[in-house]
Amino acid sequence: MERNIMSFSVKKINAKHIAFAAMAIALAFVTSMIKIIKLPMGGSVTLFSMFFIVLIGYWYGLKAGLASAIAYGVLQLLVDPYILNIPQVMLDYILGFGMLGLSGIFSKSKNGLIKGYVIGAAGRFVCSFLSGWIFFAVYTPEFFNSAILYSFVYNVSYIGLEAVITLIVISLPPVNKAFSYVKNNLV
Repeated sequence: MERNIMSFSVKKINAKHIAFAAMAIALAFVTSMIKIIKLPMGGSVTLFSMFFIVLIGYWYGLKAGLASAIAYGVLQLLVDPYILNIPQVMLDYILGFGMLGLSGIFSKSKNGLIKGYVIGAAGRFVCSFLSGWIFFAVYTPEFFNSAILYSFVYNVSYIGLEAVITLIVISLPPVNKAFSYVKNNLV
């Protein structure tokens, strides 16, 4: 539902949207605890945890996606923090997970779920890469000779791997069709 107030378009939030967003955040949180590969300093490949946050943006658009993704980032910060300083927290948790909400940009486009997942995971990677380069450079092994290279390899090894696995699964025609059906008929 939309209503115009002084030429501004305002979308009403209803209980169904909040319930679906809460369920997606809960699923993301639970699956984030299932670590398939765990790296030192907090990185891990999880059981599709980023995907559930991306779904909110895909279902409800950019504002809902960003709000939910930032809320999820705060939740991750509260439960499983790795804190060096405030800017690092912003990059790794608030902005990093918040980038998953960019999926809402493609909520109304063809193959929006796949496009949204790619942009969300890429945004998260960029934030994590910058954090690694700026704040974790001291941990760069000698054989890398470059904090930039180390941050790239470290972050692509878990964010990239989880993204590739998830993209393979959601690109399967029955899976993609099922999520399109859910979006068009249930949410």
